[in-house]
Amino acid sequence: MVRFRKHTLSNGLRVLVHSDQTTPMAAVNVLYDVGARDEDPERTGFAHLFEHLMFEGSLHIPRFDYYLQHAGGENNAFTTNDITNYYLTLPAQNLETAFWLESDRMVGLAFSEAKLNTQKNVVTEEYRQSYLNQPYGDAWLLLRPLAYEVHPYRWSTIGKNIGHIQNASLQEVQDFFTTFYHPANAILAVAGNVDPENVFALAEKWFGDITAGNRYVRQLPAEPPQQQEKRLAAERDVPQHQIYMAFHACGRTHPDFHATDLLSDILSNGESARLPAKLVHDQKVFSEINAYVTGNLDPGLLVITGKPHHGVHIDDAEDMLWKEAHDLAVNATDKRELQKVKNRVEATHTFSESNVLAKAMNLAYYELQGDASLYNQQMEAYARVTDEDLLRVAASTFRKENASVLHYQTQRQP
Repeated sequence: MVRFRKHTLSNGLRVLVHSDQTTPMAAVNVLYDVGARDEDPERTGFAHLFEHLMFEGSLHIPRFDYYLQHAGGENNAFTTNDITNYYLTLPAQNLETAFWLESDRMVGLAFSEAKLNTQKNVVTEEYRQSYLNQPYGDAWLLLRPLAYEVHPYRWSTIGKNIGHIQNASLQEVQDFFTTFYHPANAILAVAGNVDPENVFALAEKWFGDITAGNRYVRQLPAEPPQQQEKRLAAERDVPQHQIYMAFHACGRTHPDFHATDLLSDILSNGESARLPAKLVHDQKVFSEINAYVTGNLDPGLLVITGKPHHGVHIDDAEDMLWKEAHDLAVNATDKRELQKVKNRVEATHTFSESNVLAKAMNLAYYELQGDASLYNQQMEAYARVTDEDLLRVAASTFRKENASVLHYQTQRQP
């Protein structure tokens, strides 16, 4: 169990603290409740752009990394369709440096046309390298709009069109910052060799006088139930075919999420799981195979993907994936198999509790879902899943009319 204390500042910033005296380090995580799903459909990629802009200097601190490194720290950030997350670790004795740095960029960034253009170029190059010039790199750029019709999960964090970033004005970027990057839309989590009362005092000192900002009210279009199978074939210069099968599933806070997650684990978590054991090792149909849930806060996807060996027809390979999915939907899972995947989940969770940064991240993420204590309830939720739950969820998930299938194929020879 990860014990923590919570305090909310008058400007709405939620502060969570976990004290761990076994480490000399401290982790500071700032989660902003903004992701790609919150963007204007005609101006996508902004949340990811800010992942870069936030390191370009704030109002009073021109070089974020310089001062953090001199305090013995390191940092990074990531953007998803749901959140933008900034995190750092440093010796606990230098904790106040982290508060100084993070609070100043929450107050405001040193916006300029030159800095914006620099990061536009960086993001554009990332788009080319990671999505266009990387084998299978644009698969999700194809799969998302295939699976989603109205919900903003239909575009990736890089955006629907890189032109949205290239054409973004400085005013549009400043407005996006004003809307989302303020105390009322943020969660600060600290874990490590810290005293909670000191952390609360530092939070009040450095963040307490920042203007709260207007609470963002999320009003996103709900994705309607899919009524028929969707299919897309794309040819690219890749060495092997790859199949992507995306099934609509529940969101992270839904009671069936843990059962859905365990279904994906039964299919592919570990070499002894069903798909690797049968279709990679025994029958040698695929060279690699995987299944996972996207884990989104709004209803997400359960994805099965695999690369068939050369000489295996892509349609035949897909049929074998359907056979395994259907088996979960009509035959109860063996209790030993279910317990095995539960044990794997527990081992992963236990390992995460040994890392102060992971604890800070998780406390912030579950607080966003409604209550940080949900972090400590995850193992109970997985333990409650029965074979009947798996059968029910599999039957509702693995249906043709609920599937979006992408055949990502090698180019035909002339």
